[in-house]
Amino acid sequence: MAVKWGVLGTAGIARWATIPGMKKSKNCELYAIAGRDEKKVDAYKKEFGFEKGYVGYDALLADPNVQAVYIPLPNHIHCEWVIKALEAKKHVLCEKPLAMNAGEVQKMFDAAKKNGVILMEAYAYLHSPYVESLKKDVQSGIIGNIDFIDTAFVTQGYKEDFRLHKEFGGGAMYDLGCYCTTMILSLINSDVTEIHASADIKNGVDYLTVAGLNFANGARASFTVGMALGANTNGRYDRLYVHGTKGSIISAVEYNQEGKLSYTITAEGKSIVRNIDAPQNYALELDQLNACILNGDSPHITEEFSLKNMRLIDSVLKEIGY
Repeated sequence: MAVKWGVLGTAGIARWATIPGMKKSKNCELYAIAGRDEKKVDAYKKEFGFEKGYVGYDALLADPNVQAVYIPLPNHIHCEWVIKALEAKKHVLCEKPLAMNAGEVQKMFDAAKKNGVILMEAYAYLHSPYVESLKKDVQSGIIGNIDFIDTAFVTQGYKEDFRLHKEFGGGAMYDLGCYCTTMILSLINSDVTEIHASADIKNGVDYLTVAGLNFANGARASFTVGMALGANTNGRYDRLYVHGTKGSIISAVEYNQEGKLSYTITAEGKSIVRNIDAPQNYALELDQLNACILNGDSPHITEEFSLKNMRLIDSVLKEIGY
């Protein structure tokens, strides 16, 4: 049995990442595509083999055959369209960040519960066996208790992009910082007690944000995110460093990658290289949500986690004056 999926929007991430993931996923049928531009809708329908194409998002939500909806719309309208989809009794996978603030996130999950459907935030990379391996090594105690994490995700500066506009929920923290915060929260099982952050803000949008976090269990973390590597280049910089009381883990793997990935554990004077074969993360994400819909599995990205992460993002944005 396959879940009939509708895609609400013709965003780039749908084209190069999520729809290809849907095609690779188990129990996933590409049923409908919707957009505001008829030519784009027709192009997506032809390229990927959708059965239905709709001009306008409401038309897709009105189709009773659509069981689940993927939403890759700009950040500032996530809440509106997620709730509309949930009220239409569709299960929803919505791109990260789920909303503009924790209040919106809570409204969205309340709507999901009220309508008896599933809502999951789309952090495809968190479904990767690379991340699962990192978490298992940390939980095993091989590096002891975590006392410090540092991570970064820095990309090119864009000349023309919705991420440069505050009214669309743009900026480095929303687009890239959510990767760093979710990684940190996945590895440190404690509450954030203190936040220090600063940013380079232009036209209301943060181009470069640096933050430091203190946790109730004594651990600390820092992260750097930015659209700071020149205009319209292909530059990118990612890092992850996890320091524990008995050793450390270091990785230069870029966020959200597939293929042959590795990181190095140093403990007790020895180094261990973990090599992981990681399938396409977006296919894994769809596999997991399809299992929730068909088999009653629990979403990997939970309401509790999405709320905790959004509250952290809210606090960082307040600290930098966004």
